[in-house]
Amino acid sequence: MLRTYRDTLSLLGPALPVVSFLGRLPTAMCQLGSLLLVAETSGSLATAGLAGGALAAGQTLGGPVVGRLSDRHGQRGTVLAASLANAVAVTALVSAALAHAPTAWLMVLGALAGATVPQVGPLARTRSVALARRSGADDRTVGTVLSFEGTLDEVSFVLGPAFVGLAAALAHPAAALLLAALLLAVFGTAFALHPSARATRPEPSATTRTGAAERTRLPGSAYALRGSMVLQGAMFGASQAGITSLTEELGAPAQAGLVYAAMGVMSAVVGLSMAAVPARIGLMTRWRAATAALVVLSVPLLFVGSLGALYAVVVVLGAAYAPHLITVFGLTERTVPAGRLAESMAFLTSGVVAGQALALAVSGRLAEGHGAPAAFAVAVGAAVACALLSWTVRTAAAGPVRDLRPAGAEPSG
Repeated sequence: MLRTYRDTLSLLGPALPVVSFLGRLPTAMCQLGSLLLVAETSGSLATAGLAGGALAAGQTLGGPVVGRLSDRHGQRGTVLAASLANAVAVTALVSAALAHAPTAWLMVLGALAGATVPQVGPLARTRSVALARRSGADDRTVGTVLSFEGTLDEVSFVLGPAFVGLAAALAHPAAALLLAALLLAVFGTAFALHPSARATRPEPSATTRTGAAERTRLPGSAYALRGSMVLQGAMFGASQAGITSLTEELGAPAQAGLVYAAMGVMSAVVGLSMAAVPARIGLMTRWRAATAALVVLSVPLLFVGSLGALYAVVVVLGAAYAPHLITVFGLTERTVPAGRLAESMAFLTSGVVAGQALALAVSGRLAEGHGAPAAFAVAVGAAVACALLSWTVRTAAAGPVRDLRPAGAEPSG
């Protein structure tokens, strides 16, 4: 495993992982940062929720657009424009919040801040996979690249909220968002201009109708994989609501962030260890095993009644998250046409954001009325749905790449 990661770092070079990590960190900071900022400046949690919801909606809708533009026109110009636009939008949101702008304006700016997210995480995956494929790497190395990228995501989503919380405690939530805007402008630009962007330059336009159709066709399984990521996001959102509710009930609300961070750390550690899984265990087997683990490990959430038990159950559950996320990204890479890989990766990430935002809203209301177990029940239900989805997909070999389709489904455009 260590040799495989050495090969991966040698393939990517020393600068690309650092630049891509710092370029994706602002995404993890802006959601919580916007909530805290608007809540403090407006004095209304409802207004903060509307602004945060608009940001999540903008990211959900804008992410696939950024991915599609990257597929069609290359990452360099697309990421550069999105990074600078996002830095401006985040700065404008901070200024509007500090000026006590009306809720409607905060929602508009939140939506713009979400829609212009440069999608560094999904595009870094696409770029890293392209570098691996062009170097002649085998599927095991590609899997390790995806594990490494998944771990960078996990670490960013642990550190991002932690930085926001620290900035809010020491200064003001605005400081965290202004730092995010600075990181976007500097490292988003650096990621866009990195020489590795050439690896994802689109092929010259095909001149035949057949070639154009081939570029745009997606197998039906691509949509099943996207659904699986929406359900994973729903687990995140419901777990977050349940953890917040239970820690408040136990008189330790400050522990909520630490519990969630501990889960993220466990997920990151297990994500790195995925490179040690034997190559003979195929992606479909891994997907089904991961979804089964999500079900088995989430059920104990329904019976947690103490802070110690909450830590134990949530940390163990975190061990199932990374294998599921990494495997779905791997299946997508093996399934979709190369000309739509960036768009598909962005769809997966946007699916997590959409599922998390929706489940957080629903399970938060359930937790208020019925306690933490009601929110955790949403997480368990999403895990069960995820497992059922993984078992409705069958595989059919297509050379070195597996074509995955939901049972009985035909390919769709």
